[in-house]
Amino acid sequence: MFDVGFSEMLVIAVVALLVLGPERLPKAARLAGLWVRKARAQWYSVKAELDAELANEQFRRELQAPLDEVKESLDGVTTSVDELMRAKTPPVATDKSEDTSP
Repeated sequence: MFDVGFSEMLVIAVVALLVLGPERLPKAARLAGLWVRKARAQWYSVKAELDAELANEQFRRELQAPLDEVKESLDGVTTSVDELMRAKTPPVATDKSEDTSP
């Protein structure tokens, strides 16, 4: 995460020892370790949640293509059935010559 080498860590430790003193340094190190653990746990939690959402979205997209194909096939079948019904049913004739108006 941070590109910190051994020499940088040694300088930080010496400065911390001089600033905090030998009595408060262990407590400060534990507190810093706790913060780092909490930050790391939070980061992994957010990362896992994001990965799960991306996987759900990818799964939804993968299922959408076959669903669209089925809808298109169903539309084609519906159109074919409608055409067959129209072809089978004789047209209704409206003969105006038989109109008996007074």
